[in-house]
Amino acid sequence: MQKRHLLILFVIITTIYLLGIHIPIMEVDAAQYASMSKEMMQRGIYLHVYDRGVEYLDKPPFLFWINVVSMKIFGANNFGYRLPSILFALLAIFATYRFALLYYNRIIAQISAIVLATCQALFLITHDVRTDTVLMGWVILSVWQLAEWFKYKNWLNFIIAFIAIGGGMITKGPIALLVPVFGFGSHFLLQRNYKAIFKWQYIIGIIIIALVLLPMSIGLYQQFDLHPEKLVNGKYGVSGLRFFYWTQSFGRITGESEWDNHAGFLFLLQNMLWSFLPWIFFFLASLFVTTKVLIKKRFKISGTEEFITYGGFLITYCSLALSHYQLPHYIFVVFPFASIITAKFIYQLCWVNYGGKLYNFFYYCHATLFLLLLLTANILISYLFSETGLISKIFIAAATITYLYIIFLNRTWHPKLFLISIFTICTINISLNSALYPALLRYQAGSSAAKWFEEHNILPGKFVIYDNDFGHSFYFYAKHFVPVTSNVAELKEGLLVLTKEEGKLKLDSLSIPYKIIFTGEDFHVSMLNLKFVNPATRNTQVQAYYILQVLKKQ
Repeated sequence: MQKRHLLILFVIITTIYLLGIHIPIMEVDAAQYASMSKEMMQRGIYLHVYDRGVEYLDKPPFLFWINVVSMKIFGANNFGYRLPSILFALLAIFATYRFALLYYNRIIAQISAIVLATCQALFLITHDVRTDTVLMGWVILSVWQLAEWFKYKNWLNFIIAFIAIGGGMITKGPIALLVPVFGFGSHFLLQRNYKAIFKWQYIIGIIIIALVLLPMSIGLYQQFDLHPEKLVNGKYGVSGLRFFYWTQSFGRITGESEWDNHAGFLFLLQNMLWSFLPWIFFFLASLFVTTKVLIKKRFKISGTEEFITYGGFLITYCSLALSHYQLPHYIFVVFPFASIITAKFIYQLCWVNYGGKLYNFFYYCHATLFLLLLLTANILISYLFSETGLISKIFIAAATITYLYIIFLNRTWHPKLFLISIFTICTINISLNSALYPALLRYQAGSSAAKWFEEHNILPGKFVIYDNDFGHSFYFYAKHFVPVTSNVAELKEGLLVLTKEEGKLKLDSLSIPYKIIFTGEDFHVSMLNLKFVNPATRNTQVQAYYILQVLKKQ
């Protein structure tokens, strides 16, 4: 691939990531992390974590730390909050490329980086912020640096690798250590290289990890272990250290954790059907071919072959799939491995065997699938959410026509199957980030209500939230603290009251006089359903919220 083409492509991809910055932060997780990061910055306490004043024991603190640093520089806004996740996504892409380059040719390494950068998960989690974005960056950095160390014996690579493992652990827990162990452990076992499994240097690595974990461990001990009288997650005598190092991860397998959504073994794979678009079918084919080859070799590989990615993905998947509680983004940590596995297949299909029967099969299947995706995007933007701007409608229509033009071109500057995959996913995400997500998030009451108060310059003490919760997004976007009350005696004349339908009905029943200043619509936008998507039935799915002004009692 020419450097000029790669540069243009990554400028486009990064631009799409940056387009997502202006989107209001979505409930639940991303808005919660944003609110908590802002609260940590305001408190100035960094080893103890709180969620709207309540003791928080769930995710490790690193995501909040880097968000605080960014927001101190750029402000508590969309850019300040999302920038760290974008930077870690770019780190993951670069580390994937450099790791693949250690074992494969430059084209496969380039394809690996492109596949990771353009999978739907990356476009999503650069604006819908999760710990998994940062975790992915740390983990593939550690794997790349470990691979460099095994190959060149440079101590700097070793130190960076174990700092990265520690960084991953203070981002999301022991999974950051287990993924490299699964990857390299299976790789060395298949090579019968048992000496590499047992090295005295690993002791130094463990010490480095312990030093990285020390600040977080001190914070957990001070906040929880020293205070068994605290009620944490509905329990007394909770150990923060035990929760982090055991219950949160392994407890979901043993049953000690109360979290259980009854997700089956195929849950993560089913969700990869959308999160690893447009590459998922290439990945599944590559996984099948690789397994078949491994069986033929009787699970033994040469010293020059690489199975870190295969073993790392497969064993991690199985361990996560055993958990009683799973969410789609849990598997994102090994998407760099999936990208390299996929890239090997794409290289053989599109560069080595270009034009063969298998290529044509994948081409016609994907050409049809991508056309359907583009037509769906047209329908969503032009008809189902017609409030999107004219420019967005023109863009998606023009992009669909351009796609058809590419299909009928005799020659392109890259294999057409590879090109239409990139073109489709980039087009769809430009449309999502610039048009569809903003249209959807108009129905998120928390961010919308906070915007109304800011636009009207409502001063502190002039409004309250009555008898309702407007989510973390309200607390992130609100420029100052807003009290919540269920006591009507506090609703004085002239006060503005933010409430939902049930709160308004209570005020009616208590004969509290008011006038309606503003009415909005609320819907949990991360839980889309067909009735909400359909404009004809949307009003049956939304809930009204109100900004009321209390009047003088007669």
